[in-house]
This record gives sequence, C-alpha cells and structure tokens, in this order.
Amino acid sequence: MPGVAVTDHGNMMGIKEFKNYCDKKNEELKHQGKHIKPIIGCEVYVAPRRKEQRDSRELDGANYHLILLAKNKTGYHNLIKIVSRAWTDGFYSHPRTDKYDLEKYREGLICSSACLGGELPKLITAGRLDEAEEVVQWFHGLFGDDYYLELQRHKATVLNANHEVYQLQMNVNAHLKEMSRKFGIKTICTNDVHFLDEENADAHELLICLSTGRTLDDPNLMRYSKQEWFKTTEEMNLLFEDEPDALAGTVEIYNKVEDYSINHAPIMPNFAIPEEFGNEQEYRRRFTEEDLFKEFTCDEYGNTVLSKEDADNKIENLGGYDKLYRIKLEADYLAELAFQGAKKRYGDPIPENVKEQLVFELHVMKTMGYPGYFLIVQDFINVARTELDVSVGPGRGSAAGSIVSYCLGITQIDPIKYDLLFERFLNPDRISMPDIDVDFADDQRGDVIDYVREKYGTECVSQIITFNKLTSKAVLRDVARVLKIPIPTVNKITKFIPSKFGKVYSIDQALAEVPDLKWVKESNETDIQNLIKYARVLEGMNRNASKHADAGNTSVYIGVCLYRFHYEIDGCPGRYPASGENLFQDNNGRICISVS
Repeated sequence: MPGVAVTDHGNMMGIKEFKNYCDKKNEELKHQGKHIKPIIGCEVYVAPRRKEQRDSRELDGANYHLILLAKNKTGYHNLIKIVSRAWTDGFYSHPRTDKYDLEKYREGLICSSACLGGELPKLITAGRLDEAEEVVQWFHGLFGDDYYLELQRHKATVLNANHEVYQLQMNVNAHLKEMSRKFGIKTICTNDVHFLDEENADAHELLICLSTGRTLDDPNLMRYSKQEWFKTTEEMNLLFEDEPDALAGTVEIYNKVEDYSINHAPIMPNFAIPEEFGNEQEYRRRFTEEDLFKEFTCDEYGNTVLSKEDADNKIENLGGYDKLYRIKLEADYLAELAFQGAKKRYGDPIPENVKEQLVFELHVMKTMGYPGYFLIVQDFINVARTELDVSVGPGRGSAAGSIVSYCLGITQIDPIKYDLLFERFLNPDRISMPDIDVDFADDQRGDVIDYVREKYGTECVSQIITFNKLTSKAVLRDVARVLKIPIPTVNKITKFIPSKFGKVYSIDQALAEVPDLKWVKESNETDIQNLIKYARVLEGMNRNASKHADAGNTSVYIGVCLYRFHYEIDGCPGRYPASGENLFQDNNGRICISVS
C-alpha cells in the first residue's frame, strides 16, 4: 500500500507523529525503491447552521461528518484553519466547522461525503432525496473534481455487532452511484478504521465501554459492525471487486496528493527593542546580505565552517535574509543585555574566560535563530521579580548551564563556578528548541501569564496539551470493571505491579519479573485470561487529553499562532499517542517555556 491517510474525528493531534513515522519509514525503504505517502486529513464535524450558533440544542447540537484531505501545503494550512476555528469558535459538544469556513478555506483540499454520519448519507437515509441532490451539487460546485462520493460496506459477520449498518450503507451506496452518474462525480471506496487488526474488534468494544462508562452487556452500548479494522489493499479490492471505477477513484486521490513538509521554523512575536538601540530599517541600511551571510554561517571568530550548500540551507532555514535582519537586531540587543549582566555578576572588567563563553553562547543563540526567545524569557522573569513581586525560583534543568541565562537573570546558578555544560542546553550539532523551566509561586503564577498575554496578545500565548495514557494498573482496573471482575480479584494483580524510577512496570514486564504474579500467567480462568488479553491491547493508549502538567504546573507557549490557536485540546482518546511538548516545541513554530 503506497499511501495512508489519517482522518481523526475533529482534531489533528496525531498528525505530527504520523508524518514523522512515515518519513522515518521512507528513509528505511529508500534503498528498496519504495515510498509511503502520508495523507493528512480530518473527519470534521459540520454545523447545520453557522458554527457560532448555539441557541438550539436540538438543532445546533447535531452535526454532520465530512472528510477533508490536504492535497498540498496550502491545503494543509487551510485544514489547520478550519479545525482550529472549529475549536475556538464552533465548539458545541463537538468542535464544529460550517459551510462558510469550507467556502473560505477550500483551496488545496480534497473532500468526500463521509460515512453514514455525513450530511448526504443522512438525507438519503431519511428519504429526503431532493435535499440530498442539492447538497451534492453544493459540494461539487465548491470542490469541483476534488469532491468524491464514498462507498462503504461494513457487513457484520459476528454476533454482538451492529448488523444494521450494512443495510443502511447499501441503500446509501445505491443512491450515491445514481448521483455519481447524474452529476458526473466520481466515487471512492472507503472503510472506517477504529482499530488495527480484525482480532482487535473486541478490545475496541472494551475501549468504547471505558470511554462511555458502560459494560459489554449494556443494551445501550454503541456497537460497531466490527469491520472497522485497517484493511489491506487485497481486502479492499475483494470487498469492492464489482466497483472498479470507485477503486480507481481512491487511487486518483492518492495521485493528487503532493509530498510536502509540515515542519516550520520558530515563529515568535517581536520583542520590543528600545528605539535608541536601533531598528530593522537602520540595520538594512548598515548591513548587506553578504555581511549577514558571513555572520550567520561562520563561527564566532569569523572562520568559515560550512560549505556553500550548507550555508545557503542554513540561511533558508532561518527564514531568508529578510528574517535575518530581525534576528541580528535581537542578537545584538541580547548581547548588550548579557554583557551588562556579566559586569554585575563578575565585575568590570569581565574576566576573559567569562567573556569567551559569552561570545560563544551568544553566537550559537544567534545562528540558531533564538535571540528573541531569550529576550522574551528574561523580560517576564525580571518583571516578575522586580514589578510583580512574584517569588521566582533559581532555574532548573539544562538552562542552568548557560552563562547568558545567568547574566540575564533567567537563572541564578553560576555555570562557571559549578562547571555546567552549555551544550546540554543548546547544541548546533543537535538542533532542538530551547526549553527553560521556571518556578513561580503557585498563587502568583497567573500574574505572570497575564503579563505575557497582555504584552504579546492572547493569540500568541497558550497553555499546552498533555496526553494521559492507560498504564498497566489503570487499564487492568478499567478492563476488570467492564468485564465485571470483582475488585478484590484485580487488586491481587495490581498491588504487585512495581514502579521503577517513577515509571510503572508494563503488564508483560510485571508478569515476567514478579514471582507473586506467576499465578496470573498460569491461570486457566477465562476471566483472568480475558483481563490480561484485553489489557495488553489497550495498555499505553491515550485515554484523554488535558492541560500540561501534573501538580498544577503550567507550560506556556509564546509564539505567533498562524491561524489563531494552532491546535487545541480534545477531550477524546486519540488513535496516535503523541507528546504535546515535542509535538509543537520541535516543529510547529512554537517556543515552550515551562512555568511551574
């Protein structure tokens, strides 16, 4: 299968990890001449009216499903806008977009009619065929040849599954094929995917029970057809062997989608530099592009250290010469503040070893494009201490190895005295974003965040997401509840699962290493066997999402959000585990400051 798409419900939180995984596999497959094309998408919820309308629970609480796929980078950016606005402006039980946003941000997107939850299938199922044809023509007029009609066949073959879905789908399919011929719209073959393999169907049903608080024998349990596994090319070809045109339509979408990168250089709000120090216009008059090229591609002593190709790539990755003027201005002002701070810390004249380390660190910060970051951080920390009267900690983590941070007042630990390594914090040979942990008094943390929001705007500051996973102990207890296994029985297992360095043992690790759990491995009891079988499948999955992090800590992103809020929190379990910190901090133009 040369391509794979992700279309999670209402959110794009798994996209970065999905894209990274495909890129990594493509590196491994390169020598075989193979390639996997990642297709980025989302199954959005569409409001019946405007997404801002919430005055009728019966009407506005309803929503329609719709599949959107990013055909190219423009489409990816537009998809982000649609999903972000759905969360910030349209949330009403679900993050909802509307047809007005679809019209506004349609460029670069491929659209399909979705499953039985789509507007078109719902109208067909309800027998409102005239309205269905109006909807088809509206979407076709909007997306043109990038609009497709989805055919699905989820024929249940086991008990305790939804056997009604298939009949509904066959009725919808018949009308969709008729509309395809009538309006000249191509069909495609799709299959809902909620779990990886066919044998995971029961575990998926258990997961539904966990998220809804129900048990397997609950008559109101939302049941699936158990056909929602990730089917192979062969399985899909066999399922739709009588629909060659629809199979060809699926491949056509694959061919339309371009390969593109979703990585982005850091984007931050401009720190207000005093006019008497200088401005960008003045720097553009004073320095040529040749001056900037040499300054940003040589070492701190002016020695050439990069090939022409690598140097050109470096300039491009930093945002081009237009961006370099701003970075240089920020870097020069940062150096001014750092040397002023060094005189206070070490005396005047500044010791030669301190000066040498300052020059080195400032050069690294400048050539990695981060001087604006340090200006922002030192500002709100110093304001917290001197103006807001907030108790501020001395600094934690690798940032303590930076003498620039020490001289700016970001940290209060002398890295020279304690021989701390700057390279653990920033290293030009290992590109990673700076991450500074700052401790504020619990009852005053909000004052600092309010200051940052007021200075840079609410659109540039947000708290970040964390994903809570099902650990071994938690998943065993949850599965036991669904299977109605008595609490004392499951406690006999969980109480012997140890932790090491703060990390709870996995189920397999505990069964392999803990003698008191030998009876679990050897048990012939059906309940115990099922408990372990299903818990193993669900262990490590994302259970929910919340604000980062434990113990009331808060992480704040300061950055220019391209499309208002780039990503938002989804309270539902996601298919793809991801780290909220790394997801944004490393690749999507955000800078993270952990505020504790």
